[in-house]
Amino acid sequence: MIKSELIAKISEANPHLYYRDVERIVSKIFDEITAALARGDRVELRGFGAFSVKKRPSRVGRNPRTGEKVEVAEKCVPYFKTGKDLRERLND
Repeated sequence: MIKSELIAKISEANPHLYYRDVERIVSKIFDEITAALARGDRVELRGFGAFSVKKRPSRVGRNPRTGEKVEVAEKCVPYFKTGKDLRERLND
């Protein structure tokens, strides 16, 4: 499912809301999650899961084409851990 499909489904389920309002709400939620992760905060949605940021240390990698060693800088990556309710729904 992509963002526009999510917006369309929410709009169909809530006919009293305008499509543009649902679009703004969904965009604002994603923006807030992104901003929180950028600050290094953890975002937990009960029953769904938790988003957090993990740091990967710098390392020496290699170019697969040439085999040459390359220094890979430290970076932060988003991490998602599923909640118990979501895991149970997927496995039932």
